[in-house]
Amino acid sequence: MSNSAQLDNVSVVKKSNIYFDGKCISHNVIFPDGTKKSVGVIFASSLRFNTGAPEIMEVVSGLCKVRLADASDWTSYGAGQQFSIQGNSHFDIETIETLDYVCHFG
Repeated sequence: MSNSAQLDNVSVVKKSNIYFDGKCISHNVIFPDGTKKSVGVIFASSLRFNTGAPEIMEVVSGLCKVRLADASDWTSYGAGQQFSIQGNSHFDIETIETLDYVCHFG
């Protein structure tokens, strides 16, 4: 994972992924080696995401609180921070400020 402000040499899927009545919108990007990430935004809300593959959520900007499936406490994350989610799991997220993120799969 890179702290770069951009993702280079990727293909972008034009159709957006819209979740939770527009509270989360993302686009899939595909790298030359076939790996996939999504780049998106979560507007102020409280949501639960289910995972298939393991994920790393990289916070680009904004502020959120997260509670992983196996945790009872919430943890805050801001720009430049990240958190990991196991595959076939879930996490609760409360966005305090609009959140720009990159989701790294696998």
